[in-house]
Amino acid sequence: MSDMAVEHLHAPSPRLRELAERHGLSIAADRPSFGAYLGQIWRYRNFIRTYANAKLAASYGESRLGRLWQLLTPLTNAAVYFLIFGVILGTRNGVDNFAAYLCIGLFVFNYTQAVAQQGVQAISGNLGLIRALKFPRACLPLANTVTQLQHMLSSMVVLLAIVLITREPVRWEWVLLIPMVLLTTLFNTGLALVLARVGSKAADIRQVLPFILRTWMYGSGVFYSVDTFSEHLPGPVAAVVQANPLVIFIEIARAALLGSTDRMMSLPLLMLYATAWAVVSAVVGFVFFWQGEQGYGRG
Repeated sequence: MSDMAVEHLHAPSPRLRELAERHGLSIAADRPSFGAYLGQIWRYRNFIRTYANAKLAASYGESRLGRLWQLLTPLTNAAVYFLIFGVILGTRNGVDNFAAYLCIGLFVFNYTQAVAQQGVQAISGNLGLIRALKFPRACLPLANTVTQLQHMLSSMVVLLAIVLITREPVRWEWVLLIPMVLLTTLFNTGLALVLARVGSKAADIRQVLPFILRTWMYGSGVFYSVDTFSEHLPGPVAAVVQANPLVIFIEIARAALLGSTDRMMSLPLLMLYATAWAVVSAVVGFVFFWQGEQGYGRG
């Protein structure tokens, strides 16, 4: 049988197509327009919230201390890194209030790191759910981001306590934490969507991602002053490294909580960079993920 004959057998007849259109039916695997897709995600917002809360509860359900680990984990990490980098390697030299400085960098970076780690397996780790139910697949990486946002908000309470304990005064700049968290969340959402699609097709990315994240952490000024970039790198390279989105978000948080005046750029410029990164990441992430909507859960 020729290819044209086979194609004719599988093509719906004009009468069936007309009947389907009359009753509002469409191809099951058809990808909606981008605007319609965003509308579907909005209609599933309760599912996203409920799924995120369920993941949050399940993540600590078997531990005796439960959600207290949301606070203990970042504090333990901060203590370990303070010992290694602050005491042993001496990176605290020249940095006022290094304990708070370090915690701010860690908490902000850990938020993005956790979103990336969860996002890369948002599709591949939920194939049963995807194949059983029809819903916008973007709900899964979005729910992961919401889960990590709840972790971040809990960490921010601890961070404010650390800042006060280390004798930093309450400043009006604290309000900058609100746009910082919002912009970081928008950036992380785009990142999660990109990694979710990549992870659904290339399982090996899960093995490579930890190395990428570790390198990203060392290049984000988490453990040391960002002035180190200018001191040890050529000017153009230092400028590129300083444009790293996590450097930007961390610098805004430090400016808000520590009121440091030796920032690598002015606060308005930091906010401009942060806004640009957040918008670009979200737009690219949604479009990139939407383009692969038809293929999730297949094969």
